Amino acid sequence: MPERRKLLTAAAAMLCGAGLGAARGAAAQESVSAQPPKPRTPPVPPYIKPELSDAQWSGSARMRFFAFDIYDASLWVAPGFRASRYAQSALVLELSYLRSLKGQSIAERSVDEMRRGATISSAQEKNWLAAMQAAFPDVQAGDRITGVHQPNTGAQFWFNGQLRANVPDAEFSRLFFGIWLAETTSEPRLRSALLAGAAA
Repeated sequence: MPERRKLLTAAAAMLCGAGLGAARGAAAQESVSAQPPKPRTPPVPPYIKPELSDAQWSGSARMRFFAFDIYDASLWVAPGFRASRYAQSALVLELSYLRSLKGQSIAERSVDEMRRGATISSAQEKNWLAAMQAAFPDVQAGDRITGVHQPNTGAQFWFNGQLRANVPDAEFSRLFFGIWLAETTSEPRLRSALLAGAAA
């Protein structure tokens, strides 16, 4: 039991908001598996429809860290979306958590992963960390965090269907959703599963 608790604690600390970047190399690649969507084409969350009424489902995946299921992710995109230019289109990413994680750890790890896409200044880090701490509460199994990217505008975040935060910063939004969708992601197999239904 002590060893299992240590592993769980280490996993939670290492995982980013999405649970990404927990490990590198082959072991990390094996920790992510695409899951068949249930239903086959899940509808866009109803509370997001006013923001992206014509969203189309792109893909779903499950994030695992070794034997532990972390969350299920689903991506919806605007018509005309292209994976190579993800930041230029509106999109919705929903994470349905399968275990508990601390909001503070989610925010801190997210900043680390965002650095893979660009150099982040100390001022940006401070502002973005504060924004994510406000957006991301501690999560339990069954909780959902839903993010909306609006190009050239910023991001919005919902927690269990309730609007929780607006981050009016286009660069933040680009890098945050790039954790999953940019070519620099630490989890390329997860990216491929989420973008399975999108044009390259």
